[in-house]
Amino acid sequence: MSAERPLPPSIAAQLSYLLNNSPLPLKVDQIWSGCRNSRYSDRFTLLIPFCLDYIKWDFMYNEMYPSVPPDIVFSAEDEGFNPLLEIAGGGEKGEERKSCLRSWSSKDPSKLLSLFLEIRELYLEYHRKRVGELDDERLKFETDTILSRKAEEVRFAVPLLDEIDLNKLVPGSPWRRQQKFFLQVGFPVNRGFSASAPTPRIRLVSSPDLKTLMATEDIKLPSWVAGMCMAEYLPTFEDNLKMQVVEAVAAIGARRRFIEALLPLFGRPVEADSVFCRKASVLASSGVFTFLVHFSIPTQFPRLQPTLTLQSCQNWTNQGLAIVSPPINDYPWSPRWEVPKMAERIFEFLVDESLAFKKHCADASSVAPS
Repeated sequence: MSAERPLPPSIAAQLSYLLNNSPLPLKVDQIWSGCRNSRYSDRFTLLIPFCLDYIKWDFMYNEMYPSVPPDIVFSAEDEGFNPLLEIAGGGEKGEERKSCLRSWSSKDPSKLLSLFLEIRELYLEYHRKRVGELDDERLKFETDTILSRKAEEVRFAVPLLDEIDLNKLVPGSPWRRQQKFFLQVGFPVNRGFSASAPTPRIRLVSSPDLKTLMATEDIKLPSWVAGMCMAEYLPTFEDNLKMQVVEAVAAIGARRRFIEALLPLFGRPVEADSVFCRKASVLASSGVFTFLVHFSIPTQFPRLQPTLTLQSCQNWTNQGLAIVSPPINDYPWSPRWEVPKMAERIFEFLVDESLAFKKHCADASSVAPS
């Protein structure tokens, strides 16, 4: 089975529409064909975010009949999930369920998105029902969420800071989707009586794009006290998280002032990140030797210093690439200095460092074939 064969145009259009318009960040895991000698692929696997993890669904079309809706194959853990029976039966209350399958048209690329959203909603209902069948009063108290009947642990995601629109905190941010923080909580399943409730596993998770604003892995989680519940744990943690978000946004201003402090010494930056102020590049010279200085500014600035990389404007590798230095962090630095002094000390350091880099470039160029 070849993964290189393309999808038929109608199926490719449906998949493209789904990926570009889904409210969830879906990923294609693989594309393949159900027929060895087929010209086209007609199946693909999607990675679907679910409870701060990913699940896999296989969408199985038939190349011979591309106008027919796809079958969807779920994981072995969800063998009891039969969405087509739900659709045909009209749900638990017997009411007529309006399904997009009744009006399926392969010529309408939006139909696959409608089918995906419909099946996903049924999937959520299925797992909500399963948790109600679990004989564990502690978990029933904590949440009404997903569970496989044979699972050893219940994992659920608690949205945090819902009252704050994180997208609006950074003017001009390129974020397309709504940015969120979640607390991922894993409760061990405790079947039968236990004198003390087990301690859950807790992890802070954020939308991937938020890493440009703050490093969530550096946020320390409060300790879980024996006997407490999530309703007691969350308020203190959310207050702490809110303070750190405010500090992260304020840190953008500190990084911007640092970039501005480079102007009197290096001149106007060749390029700079004007939104998060994480990167800047300036042109420098040592005699007739010219080079670029790239600044990579961490979210923890000024506690952590910028990383410098020098790039020659006159010397090239055998592959035709500009010669660059290794990342540089061993220069004088103190987070207590005023921002202009930080820039001045870097400038002074580069006076000597540029001579060593110039020699390095000359030596590298002299061994390159003409």
